Formats: sequence, structure tokens, C-alpha cells
Amino acid sequence: QVQLVESGGGLVQPGGSLRLSCAASGRIFSIYGMGWYRQAPGKQRELVAGITSGGGINYADSVKVRFTISRDNAKNTVYLQMNDLKPEDTAVYYCNAAIRSYGGESDYWGQGTQVTVSS
Repeated sequence: QVQLVESGGGLVQPGGSLRLSCAASGRIFSIYGMGWYRQAPGKQRELVAGITSGGGINYADSVKVRFTISRDNAKNTVYLQMNDLKPEDTAVYYCNAAIRSYGGESDYWGQGTQVTVSS
């Protein structure tokens, strides 16, 4: 069974930094696109950043320049480096990946990690 496990969330002051990690485990053949989404209270889940298996990257306009997504294919892991954090970045952050495993191809989600930006 495939799982995505996130880590790295927490409480940080405005202007601070955090690095999120998401590791995929299980009987995995291939991982295609990976990405980070976030959901703030009372709002819809939104894409923060995505990265393809070939390294193509896209960001939400609100995080461009401040956030950097990367992946380590050998470790089946995707990262999100978040700099110059703002209170409006406060949300639960979810990892997402399109994975081909013994069970076929599916879209998987992590359990979510809370990021709170507050003084």
C-alpha cells in the first residue's frame, strides 16, 4: 500500500522559514507529478507548487520567489522550502503525488501538516 508522510510544519514568526518534506513509501513503480496544496480555515484547497517527473515546476502567484519546490527521485521525496513566511500562508499543507504501483495508477494525498505564521 502506498503512503505519503509529511513532516516539517510548525509555528513560525512572520519573515521566518520552514521546510516541508513528503516521502512516498510502498510498492512503487513510478512517481509522476508531485505537489503541495494548502487549505486555510473557511477556504478551498489550493495548489501551492507542483513539480513533474521531468523537473517542470509551477507556483501559485502568491508564493513565487518566496517558496521553492524540489524532489529527490532516489528517495521518493518532495520538499517545499518556504521563506519570508506571511500570516496569510497559515494553513494545513498537503502533499500530493500521482503514483503507479502494483495496484495501478492513482492520486495520493498526505495527512496534512499545519503551518502557522504568527508573532
